[in-house]
Amino acid sequence: MAMNVAHKLIFSHLLEGEMRAGEEIGLKIDQTLTQDATGTMVMLELEAMELDCVRTELSAQYVDHNLLQEDHKNPDDHLFLQSACERFGIWYSRPGNGVSHPLHQERFGRPGKTLLGSDSHTCAAGAIGMLAIGAGGLEVAMAMAGGPFYVKMPDVWGVKLSGELPPWVSAKDVILEMLRRHSVKGGVGRIVEYYGPGLAHLSALDRNVIANMGAELGATTTVFPSDSEVRRFLKSQACERDWIELTADVDADYDQHDEIDLSDLEPLIALPSSPDNVRPVREVAGKPIYQAYIGSSANPGYRDFAVAARMLFGQMVHPRVSFDVNPTSRQILANLVRDSHLQALIGAGARIHQAGCNGCIGMGQAPASDKISLRTVPRNFPGRSGTREDKVCLVSPETATASAMKGVITDPRELGLDYPDVCEPELPLIHTGMLQAPNPPQRAQQVEFDRGPNIVPLPEFEPLPDRLEVPVLLTVGDNVSTDEIMPAGARVLPLRSNIPKISEFAFQPIDESYHDRAFAARDSGGHAIVGGYNYGQGSSREHAALAPRYLGLRIVIAKGFARIHWQNLVNFGVLPLELADAADHAQIEGQDELRIESLGHQMRSANSVTVKNLTKSRTIEARHHLSPRQVEILACGGLINWAKAHVQRAVPTR
Repeated sequence: MAMNVAHKLIFSHLLEGEMRAGEEIGLKIDQTLTQDATGTMVMLELEAMELDCVRTELSAQYVDHNLLQEDHKNPDDHLFLQSACERFGIWYSRPGNGVSHPLHQERFGRPGKTLLGSDSHTCAAGAIGMLAIGAGGLEVAMAMAGGPFYVKMPDVWGVKLSGELPPWVSAKDVILEMLRRHSVKGGVGRIVEYYGPGLAHLSALDRNVIANMGAELGATTTVFPSDSEVRRFLKSQACERDWIELTADVDADYDQHDEIDLSDLEPLIALPSSPDNVRPVREVAGKPIYQAYIGSSANPGYRDFAVAARMLFGQMVHPRVSFDVNPTSRQILANLVRDSHLQALIGAGARIHQAGCNGCIGMGQAPASDKISLRTVPRNFPGRSGTREDKVCLVSPETATASAMKGVITDPRELGLDYPDVCEPELPLIHTGMLQAPNPPQRAQQVEFDRGPNIVPLPEFEPLPDRLEVPVLLTVGDNVSTDEIMPAGARVLPLRSNIPKISEFAFQPIDESYHDRAFAARDSGGHAIVGGYNYGQGSSREHAALAPRYLGLRIVIAKGFARIHWQNLVNFGVLPLELADAADHAQIEGQDELRIESLGHQMRSANSVTVKNLTKSRTIEARHHLSPRQVEILACGGLINWAKAHVQRAVPTR
């Protein structure tokens, strides 16, 4: 049977289930990726499972989010992560080496392999023919322990690319066009697979830009073929031996279809405060800006910085603009230095920051209040930048740089310059000095964890009771993001390994009283939250499920869920229910008392659950969409409790 690339990748790694859309399948995971904002919890979860050594082909831990060292918390976490990598047999990327996604593609990317990462933008590795999926940290820990990754079989959405990008239009404009057409919910339950003659004009790192922000479509992942361009990229990284050809069969089909003629695109901008609020740059040109920012996992390539350097050569950025440059890896920084591009950026007034995520997740570089910041980052959710009243817009490096030059939002086509002809270098400097290889198993067993005072053991959770009677503490609308449930930023990120402390920030951007009210109700049965469509979109951070669960959250009833957050709720023993009739959302208010009886029987016998609103004397029908495995996970009180009975503790040979 003819197969597309996504189906080939799934079929070659299928351990459980059948490839029917919506059915739960179990996939063999070859590689895992963790970063420091989520990795501390993963290591604590591995410890709680009493694992001896990871059982993947390769697992890598990157320190790229929590780089600011205002006090002891972040450096203590770095030492803990390093010791945990030595203990469990994991590659360790030191602070300052760069952002996980481009680093992983440079050093460990292997076409045909599966990659599971505790970061929603893990899907970036689909640029080189990998099946790369973001998930909650506990799902990744299970894969590191040798278990399958479970996910509902997605539809495959084929997007045919034709034509060639015109001057001043780049890969960021391709994914912004997808978001303009389809919204942040358009990819839910789907894998996006790009194919067609237009691929010949997109480099591996252009494809990385598009694959990375597939997360903003809500897609399970994004897949590109492994073709001659992927081979060229791997050769440039001295990894050509790892290349395999992986393309769709000639007569392969897709569940949904779309087409983009690249030659028809123009510079685009996502206005505040959602990645799908997309307009042509020309329509909003002329608005004053405070900041222009290039870098991040969403525009990580050498050319993304080199184009800006060429545009700015011999010029200065506007005196009112902070032009922030975030090199995405130390290797890319070294190549920018070698080729004099960094000198051009410094000479133009750019502020050069260390290689890492930084301002993308609110760790420094916050914009001024109520001032426009143009960024090449993947997300512009409210307050994510670190400034509560921010006005972050998502743009290409070309648009960001042109606007920095003029001091106002500027269509780069209006500069009157020749478009810089910049490509990724064929022979880049390769930097591996800040990667620490895993210990052999015998040595790993002797390693002690370096545990600072901010490393707090995981809380233990009891099983889901058969009868729930809880108040609704919060009702929210559509597209609530994990940045709103559990903020990032310099105040909060350093607390990722301390659940009691980080829980104080839960839902703070929405309702500052939530923590105190939830904590007060915790010992009397807990509480419920009611949400709209796409509840929990955005980051994979499991703290957005774990911290509210610590505060007593037992049930979330929503019109619809984002995939990763839905899984995270289940993993920590919180029941996610979807309203059978979305209109019932308006019938549930804060402080309404909800009751569910015979919950175990209802979940095991059907996918419908009856919820009684005692305050309104109404009955609400909801659906749970849980597999039998997930029902048992909830019955155990979460995935860690379930895993202890399923993970065998033995030292594998490697």
